[in-house]
Amino acid sequence: MAKLQSGKELIFRVAIPIPIHRLFDYLAPDNIELANIKPGIRLEVPFGKGKKVAFLVECVQHSDVDTGKLKRVERILDETPLLSAKDLRLLHWASRYYHHPLGEVFSAAFPVALRQGKSAVVQVEKRYALTESGKLIDSEQLKRSPKQKSVLEKFQHNENGLSETELSVWNQNWRSSVKQLIDKQLLEIARPDSRVNRTLSLIKNDALQCNSQQQAAIDAVCDCLGRFGVFLLEGVTGSGKTEVYMQIIRSVLERGQQVLVLLPEITLTPQLEERFRQRFSINIVVSHSKLTDRQRQTAWLKMQQGECSILLGTRSALFTPLKNPGLIILDEEHDASFKQQEGFRFSARDIAVVRGKMLNIPVLLGSATPSLESLHNVDQQRYRLLHLPERAGNAIEPVLQLFDIRNKRMQEGISESLIAEIKRTLARNEQVLLFLNRRGFAPTLICHGCGWVARCRRCDANLVIHHDEGLLRCHHCGQEQRLINQCPSCKTGELTPLGLGTERVEKVLAELFADKTIVRLDRDSTQRKGSLESYLQQINQGEVDIILGTQMLAKGHHFPNVTLVAILDVDSGLFSIDFHAAEKLAQMIVQVSGRAGRAEKPGKVIMQTRQPEHPLLTTLIRSGYKSFARTALAERKEASLPPYSYQALLRVQAVDVQMPQIFLHAVVDLAKKFNKGHTQILGPVAAPMARRAGLYRYQLLFQSAKRPELHALLDVLMPEIEKLKQAKKVRWSLDVDPVDLY
Repeated sequence: MAKLQSGKELIFRVAIPIPIHRLFDYLAPDNIELANIKPGIRLEVPFGKGKKVAFLVECVQHSDVDTGKLKRVERILDETPLLSAKDLRLLHWASRYYHHPLGEVFSAAFPVALRQGKSAVVQVEKRYALTESGKLIDSEQLKRSPKQKSVLEKFQHNENGLSETELSVWNQNWRSSVKQLIDKQLLEIARPDSRVNRTLSLIKNDALQCNSQQQAAIDAVCDCLGRFGVFLLEGVTGSGKTEVYMQIIRSVLERGQQVLVLLPEITLTPQLEERFRQRFSINIVVSHSKLTDRQRQTAWLKMQQGECSILLGTRSALFTPLKNPGLIILDEEHDASFKQQEGFRFSARDIAVVRGKMLNIPVLLGSATPSLESLHNVDQQRYRLLHLPERAGNAIEPVLQLFDIRNKRMQEGISESLIAEIKRTLARNEQVLLFLNRRGFAPTLICHGCGWVARCRRCDANLVIHHDEGLLRCHHCGQEQRLINQCPSCKTGELTPLGLGTERVEKVLAELFADKTIVRLDRDSTQRKGSLESYLQQINQGEVDIILGTQMLAKGHHFPNVTLVAILDVDSGLFSIDFHAAEKLAQMIVQVSGRAGRAEKPGKVIMQTRQPEHPLLTTLIRSGYKSFARTALAERKEASLPPYSYQALLRVQAVDVQMPQIFLHAVVDLAKKFNKGHTQILGPVAAPMARRAGLYRYQLLFQSAKRPELHALLDVLMPEIEKLKQAKKVRWSLDVDPVDLY
């Protein structure tokens, strides 16, 4: 057994990924070499009736529990920690700041396979490369086999070859085409020594010519390499932010360092990955939730071991360890997707800034519509603003126009004026993008006779009509039932769809433009693997005339031939109880507008509205996003709302309608006892959706003008909340810096 010089047994204090704010003590395993034992290693420990993977926090000599009652660690899984001391420091900080159990925070830093205790070994996977014949052949010779042609072209753009993971990220259905190309002796399984030669140039294709503003941004960040600084790159849509990223990344790579690039959406990853692979010769890995556990573990370990230099990932990739960190980039930094909304509720943007400070490297935040928090940090001189006011190349800003649709004749949400604009655009062989942030056929099914509405039995919400599938579906809990033809209340009234969804608009477009190709992009139409990439390829190759979609179209995509963008229902975001709503709507309008006129042809953006005088819309059209942001920040300051105050939201839900209220009243009594400063305690109140998935939901808001004061209260309050007897009868969670109040 592991004994110290004092004769006492060594005790391991470990974090276990369970939702409890405490650490657990275990006896050290027998016959261990103490010199190898360091915080951060993974252990297998007995817990309850089973076993769990735990993380060593510290070794101690004393325990509050009688040593005779302590269980022994069963197995040490790592010889050395997989995370550096700075990585561990970041996790401890995140646990304290978000008041979340350390075990779950540690767990979030690891890919699933490593959380499960799998060996931390990069599995060697097959790599394929072009043969000499494959390098010389014209891909047009394979035009009768479009899948093989596409795969061959992919390899001709990647002369260093591609791994199985890289092929799967690009297209899940690559195997049969690769086998056929091997049979034709155009591809071969690459020999181990044919992998990327590190002596080759880092750059495959030359950088584009930058304008003076882009060059100033590149120089500012490059001058800061090797030390901490936060830069906010505010560039109008189409201003060439990605080119700025790539030129800065080149400088980081030349220093022998690694880059972490975070994106808000999976849909943006393939497009950006393709651009990066065309530019850089070095190894690039990708990490997001659509990949297999093995693929994500491989990406994580390759960055940790320094085998790869660039990681493109979504929010969950934030904690990936970097052997030689040089730069962190967050694209679309304003996006709410960077905030985790379940379990460990962290902001990837805010932790990225803290991580940059701990690693002493620069952090670059990019957006056409920066968050009000980031603009406030610029005002406070915490961030440095880099501005790209012009579109790159010859592209010009689109013209924004309001169409007042009051008392106008509409065809399923499309005005006659808009139909005429669409016809004119299509006649010029240009593409049209229509935006409606509501999937399904219609959001409500109502009886014309008695007014009965199809409601979800488990949520305070209407069931959405999905016409093509013949279903009524709740978009909150997922409950489904068959689409009915007869009113269950009066048995006689006519059931009528009320409101618009993308499915319904698609049907009317097919009638109005029967000879045109229409593609609908929403979560329903892109569920099949590879379908989104396939649709995007069709759009970029000019095979699509009209693109209809939800918010997955709003950001990042580059459609050079789209010259008309129409937002069909801009009013739905104008009236909300959440103070974030105006900011989110303004960002959405600007982001969607940015899809128009990105190349040589001028673009036009039309917003259909019944509120043409609304100040948000008129400000955006006349003065742009920056003017809106100034006004919104002034309103927030007047109302003492974030970023001029700090919030934490305690959410509670239970099957019984009374229990959340009883629990929260007990929390209020505790909070009043501990509240030494001026933190406001607002509530308890019912959540905006008071019942969801069969659970009744209430919330309590803590707000303070001083961040330390808010956290001081939460520090003493959280352990006491866990002791409340009512806490065992409800599900509760704390959300620090909430991005919505739902």
